[in-house]
Parts: sequence; structure tokens; C-alpha cells
Amino acid sequence: MGDTILYEVQNGVATITLNRPDKLNAFTHELNHDVRKAVKQASSDEDVRTIVITGAGRAFCSGQDLSGVDDSMDHGEVLRNSYGPMVKEIDRCEKPIIAAVNGVAAGAGFSLALACDFRLASEKASFIEAFIHVGLIPDAGNLFNLPKIVGHAKALELAILGEKISAQQAQELHLVTKVIPLEEWEISVTSFAERLASMPTKAIGLIKRSLKASWQMELHDYLEREAYGQRIAGLTKDHHEGVQAFLDKRKPEFQGQ
Repeated sequence: MGDTILYEVQNGVATITLNRPDKLNAFTHELNHDVRKAVKQASSDEDVRTIVITGAGRAFCSGQDLSGVDDSMDHGEVLRNSYGPMVKEIDRCEKPIIAAVNGVAAGAGFSLALACDFRLASEKASFIEAFIHVGLIPDAGNLFNLPKIVGHAKALELAILGEKISAQQAQELHLVTKVIPLEEWEISVTSFAERLASMPTKAIGLIKRSLKASWQMELHDYLEREAYGQRIAGLTKDHHEGVQAFLDKRKPEFQGQ
């Protein structure tokens, strides 16, 4: 898979761990490539029904490794060749993706968390739009995703002021799903991920697709897309299992099919 990440599958959950703890899991071209490859593998693996992305050590991801930056670098090409493909791979994945933010998520690390469907934050986690401090604009899809979560005005404020946000502040802004105490971190992330892995996976994928489409469609067109999506969901084994479980007055056992 690559030296910059750890990859593990257990109980339907693929965990991708950014593994450059001595550099606070800062991005390099290799790390971008390895994350993209891991997400692609998890997306196509029928045994995987949920994906978790987290960081080794005390950081989630501190952004771009600036030790590799010099005046000759074409930042636009870096985005086209590294960050863009990674974010697109995450976006096209129809399985739920959780960012388990165990520490600082700065710059492109913040962008990575925003690209995921859920963000679980350790009580010690923090978020910062660090780009402005080096004279750059937020990238890796950051300003595409951020205003959809916090609104235009708050996104502008975060991007321009570049102030650190605590996990508690992030929760107030609806940036994170929940804040988890340190002593409950691993068990809570595992429990949340396995809960998603036990749900009807194809319906989750259709929900993700429908929400994305709704931002760009008129109501009439969206309702037609909705009908198409519901037809597909209605043909799944998990739908039939859900109905039968309801009639049997038991908990459904979804298989992701």
C-alpha cells in the first residue's frame, strides 16, 4: 500500500492511518498517492462497508510538508497531480467515510477532514485554516466543502483570519459530528464506524449521491432523480430485509447488498 500509511480491515471497517507521526502526518506527494490508493481499494472491497481516516501519533494531519516547498514549485500543478486526485477519489466513494480527527487538522489536513462524510473529534483536536499564514488560499477542495457546512460568512472568516478552532468550537459550528473524551477515543470511533458498517450500505451511497446532486438541480429535476434512486434502493436485498424485519418485529441484519 505504501510506507506513509497503515491499512487495516476489521468488522467491515477499513482504517487508513496517516503514518508520518514525526512530521505530524504532513502531506507529501507519496502520502497523497497512498491515501488515494487506499480509498480506492476500500471502495472496491466488498468486505469493507465503512472507511475511517485518522492519524498516527498526536496529529491528524498538519497539512503540506513545507520542507519540500521552494520557489520553483508550481502550486497549481501540485494540486492537479496530488491533492485533486485524492479528493476526487474520496468524493466518488459511495461508502461512508469518517475522519477520526485525533489531533490538529491544519491546512490540507483540515481539507481532508472536510472531504469526509463524518468528522469525529478527540477533545484535544483542533482545526485551522493555515493557508493564509503562508500567503496561499485554502485548497484540496476546502472552500468547496467548508461553506456547505458552516455557511458563506463563517467560511470566509475562518479562511481569512486563520484562527485555531478547538474541538468544542468545531462542534458548535457543526464541523464535527461529536467530540470524544480521550479515554473513550478508540472505543467510540470503533463503535461509530461499526454502526455505519452494519447499515444498508447501498442506501447510504444513494443518500450521498442525492445530497450532492441537490446542490445543483432544480426541484423538478431532483424529484426525478429521487424517484430513480428510490427505485434502485427498493431493489436491494437490504430493503427487503428491512421490511421483513419490521414485519417480524426484529432488528434487521443488513448485508450491504
